[in-house]
Amino acid sequence: MRPRPGDAGCAAGGRVGSARVAEGGVELAGRDDGMPLVVDQVAVARLYGEPLFRMPTDLYIPPDALEVFLEAFEGPLDLLLYLIRRQNFNILDIPLASVTRQYLDYVDQIRRHNLELASEYLLMAAMLIEIKSRMLLPPKKSADGGEVEDPRAELVRRLVEYEQIKLGAAQLDALPQLGRDFLRAQVHIEQSLAPRWPEVQADELRLAWLDILQRAKNNRHHVISREQLSVREHMSIVLRRLQGQRFVEFHDLFDTTRGVPVLVVTFIAMLELSREHLLEVTQAEAFAPIYVRLAYTPS
Repeated sequence: MRPRPGDAGCAAGGRVGSARVAEGGVELAGRDDGMPLVVDQVAVARLYGEPLFRMPTDLYIPPDALEVFLEAFEGPLDLLLYLIRRQNFNILDIPLASVTRQYLDYVDQIRRHNLELASEYLLMAAMLIEIKSRMLLPPKKSADGGEVEDPRAELVRRLVEYEQIKLGAAQLDALPQLGRDFLRAQVHIEQSLAPRWPEVQADELRLAWLDILQRAKNNRHHVISREQLSVREHMSIVLRRLQGQRFVEFHDLFDTTRGVPVLVVTFIAMLELSREHLLEVTQAEAFAPIYVRLAYTPS
């Protein structure tokens, strides 16, 4: 049940105090729990979930809470150049009186808020006043009788150099930049489908050799003999064995029935042929059987 304007109270929901008409709706003076009752009025804010229908009278706003900067300058030279270009002054003939007055007005504004920031601008203001005072004095001739340099010359030189650097920086910033204006395109290119045989590692070759030696020891005969073995001869034997064959398994090139010396010489012959690039040792994949083939096509 909603109270009507002019009702002195309402029994529903507890005792209600006297009502009064407020702008934007009807507001009841109070309730038993101390909270105001407002009818047909929009809350201006919510504080901890509770509606606020009028701004607090004791609201404190810090002095530096709201600041508006219409222009941002990188330093004293930037401000001075801005004042000159805004009024279309000739940078080679600066009216120091007008520019200094405007410059000091800006410095007075920032001094009220940030004295540390204003110190750099105060140094430039002192320089402007010093240049203006020198211009008011009668000109003095130099020792050689020539005219003295314009007191504004050094300031003009600094302003011109600063403007050139600023324009150059703006041109560099206008160039497209990776990550800001564009992204690097990446295209995946399929690799060639030709098989690439893995290289035979030295450890795998050593294990294969040890396996052959073990097999030779198992077939060893107790015959003492001395045989003259030639590495070159066994190189020819290996080459003849590989001719006409596409691949020959590594174990098939060794005759385990002839004893360890023949195996050693045959293995040395294979290593010599591989060093001279006359044969190739390869395998289809890691830990696969090792194969040997000729590295050239016989005529």
